[in-house]
Amino acid sequence: MKYRVFFAAEAQADLLELYEYIAERSGDIRALAYIARLEQWCASFDTFPQRGTPRDDIRPGLRITGFERRISVAFTVEDDVVTILRILYGGVELEDSLS
Repeated sequence: MKYRVFFAAEAQADLLELYEYIAERSGDIRALAYIARLEQWCASFDTFPQRGTPRDDIRPGLRITGFERRISVAFTVEDDVVTILRILYGGVELEDSLS
């Protein structure tokens, strides 16, 4: 079964903020490449979305997984839809970001 993967508005804003952060420090090309890898990785949830760690203690149905050691991706899986809720860099507190 193929799942549809959507980015919530907050996750889209997180991607833009992450792009700007990387571009400021390392240039546009490196920022674009990183964001492209991250988006492609998130798109791969279409075939195996039940990965990561369940975090029902924060929000029912929430799952968290990491990307390249510095990013936490928060998402839900409902029926045939994966919704990427947040893309959090470094030490951002999950509880504060998902309330």
